Amino acid sequence: MTGHETRGQINHVELYVRDLERSAEWWGWLLESLGYRPYQMWDEGISWLLDGTYIVLVQAPIDDEVDRRHPGLNHLAFTAGSRDEVDQLTQAARDRDERVLYEDRHPFAGGDDHYALFIEDPDGIKVEIVAHGSGHH
Repeated sequence: MTGHETRGQINHVELYVRDLERSAEWWGWLLESLGYRPYQMWDEGISWLLDGTYIVLVQAPIDDEVDRRHPGLNHLAFTAGSRDEVDQLTQAARDRDERVLYEDRHPFAGGDDHYALFIEDPDGIKVEIVAHGSGHH
């Protein structure tokens, strides 16, 4: 980026979380592995920035169940780079005792030409890490 926003680019995504400290540790591990850097921090929130797009976590004012199968956000997908980078993140997730979703079809759960890792954050939000150049949904 050259210091100006790209028209149509996602500016930021804000997620309400149940436990800010727990979620900040989880998302910090993942986002910093993908090249994001810490951006903002305040009592009720934290964010990370990459190329003009930032991801924000905010302590939820209401504690309610999240189910990605309900209407609303199903998942967030990030580009990882190479298949090797997806594999490295998969190993890091397993080392952290994260549950790899669709283990029986990993890393092709998205299809034969879609190389990706699927995991869930502490609140059950599905996160997909896609190898650069993989097919699109």
